[in-house]
Amino acid sequence: MSVDVKYRTTAKATGGGRNGLSGLENGQLTVTMASPKELGGSGLGHNPEELFATGYAACYLGAMRFAASSEKLGQVPEDASVRAEVGIGPRSDGGFGLAVKLIVSLPGLERSVAEKIAERGHFICPYSNATRGNIQVETELTT
Repeated sequence: MSVDVKYRTTAKATGGGRNGLSGLENGQLTVTMASPKELGGSGLGHNPEELFATGYAACYLGAMRFAASSEKLGQVPEDASVRAEVGIGPRSDGGFGLAVKLIVSLPGLERSVAEKIAERGHFICPYSNATRGNIQVETELTT
């Protein structure tokens, strides 16, 4: 599969990776990184899982809006939201892995319409495409 890239951004991490600085090379965002207390760190900064959760939630909500509009599935309500819970832990075969739970709120939509929008959102969302078959992603729908 090839990708016709329309936008590219660059970030750089310095220091210890999980304990250091990470930011966009254009200077518009710099984040102090610190491992969470649960993984033996200070918890006095942000971690890659928080940034992944933030990006996935925003991207998936946008993908659902795009799918609903372009495929004429219905209108995603203005107060729709996606809460992304990202967990990290050791994998049974070594190394570390992620698990994601997306809690999707589409208030006022019929369940069947909301389910179709959520399904098509996963087809469009680049985060969903990147993670499919690689990590556990669970979607919980509330209407």
